[in-house]
Amino acid sequence: MRYNKNMFIIKSLTWWYASGWNIFIKKVHDVFLSIIDFFSMNSLIHTLFKPFRQISADSAKENSSLDLKFHMFIDRLVSRIVGFFSRLILLLAGCITIILGGTISFVIIILWPFIPLTPIIGVVLTIIKVVI
Repeated sequence: MRYNKNMFIIKSLTWWYASGWNIFIKKVHDVFLSIIDFFSMNSLIHTLFKPFRQISADSAKENSSLDLKFHMFIDRLVSRIVGFFSRLILLLAGCITIILGGTISFVIIILWPFIPLTPIIGVVLTIIKVVI
């Protein structure tokens, strides 16, 4: 059986400019969803002002002393402040990761149609003696 080289080139270019592009865009979408899941951004937003790992900050009883109530109030306040900043840092890290990933993916999506042309561009640049 004879193999047709022209058919291979046509099928490769058809895949590259149709199916391949769609597959890449779907993979980029999946990566964004996995980043959001990795950082648990929905959970972080919903619990932004909740206390952070309270160990001893139980609620005070009605008959507790004022000193104990004040101590528990400060414990809860510090726990909420620590929780807020730790969650805020994670949210910012997630947003930065999404922005960087989006920028890189956008550039690749824009360059996608030109990638098969790079050997031709390289030969032309070599012929006209362009030095980078």
